[in-house]
Amino acid sequence: MAIPVYLFVGFLEAGKTTFVQETLEDPDFNTGEKTLMVLCEEGEQEYEAGRFAGGNVQFMTVEQESDLCVPLFKEYQRQHRIDRVLIEYNGMWNLQSLYDAMPKDWEIYQMICVADATTFESYLNNMRQLAVDKLKEPEVVLFNRCTEKTDKTYLHRAVRMVNRRAQIIFEYTDGSIQPDDTVDVLPWDETPGKIQLADEDFGIWYLDAMENPEKYDGREISMKAYVCQTPRVPKGTFVAGRFAMTCCAEDISYIGVICEAANAQEYKHRSWVNIEAEIVPMEHEVYGGPGVALRAKSVTKAEPPQEELVYFLR
Repeated sequence: MAIPVYLFVGFLEAGKTTFVQETLEDPDFNTGEKTLMVLCEEGEQEYEAGRFAGGNVQFMTVEQESDLCVPLFKEYQRQHRIDRVLIEYNGMWNLQSLYDAMPKDWEIYQMICVADATTFESYLNNMRQLAVDKLKEPEVVLFNRCTEKTDKTYLHRAVRMVNRRAQIIFEYTDGSIQPDDTVDVLPWDETPGKIQLADEDFGIWYLDAMENPEKYDGREISMKAYVCQTPRVPKGTFVAGRFAMTCCAEDISYIGVICEAANAQEYKHRSWVNIEAEIVPMEHEVYGGPGVALRAKSVTKAEPPQEELVYFLR
């Protein structure tokens, strides 16, 4: 039987310890299960074990990323016969180090990222690769210490550039909680009519269209795109997209949408084209869920844009 793992990620002093403490004090969550609490960093806050509902919490401290290994975890599992594991992970360590060290019968049941809204932008700008590493997989991203001055649109886009499915929550300094209801101010006319997509806006359009495909159903668009010919998409189509930078020069990936076009196979792989098309909702395995596709009315050769890379934050 798999051991469920609850993984809490975020940078130092982001509020992870407080969040986990409150979780373990919740009698609906902690009903006496034998819990292993793995601590991978020491912040100002410390756990108050006497307040845990249900008890049965054993602590394990891992001081170095290099100490993470399967035998270490298996030994604690054998000694304490644990029912589940909670991990407060070090924001300066790569998640892959943890994944490689987890026993085969440990399974991540839930992953939550806790971030300080007042320092998040600094981490994203200065340690982008580590920040993106913590944003890619969580089911929940909680931004705490928010105020009326917090730029929720920026935080929303920072998450969505790498994680489309995460629930985003804002916690304010007065203790109130607000779900993410961010309405992006998009750099094109949102009234009915053709979208004239500027080269630099492809990344923002891609995020919004894939998150809200119904909003673009039937709209026309004019864009420049890089052709990807792949057998992963239906016959008579290619992928129209761009290369995007998410965290650093080493983390550049191709993003795009399926484009149905006459003689689609004739457009050369890795060439640039101008596309006039109708946008239609489409669910396909290359998207991993709902998304949009293009039904091209015309596709013509084009010169590369001045800046070939696109970015998600402007």
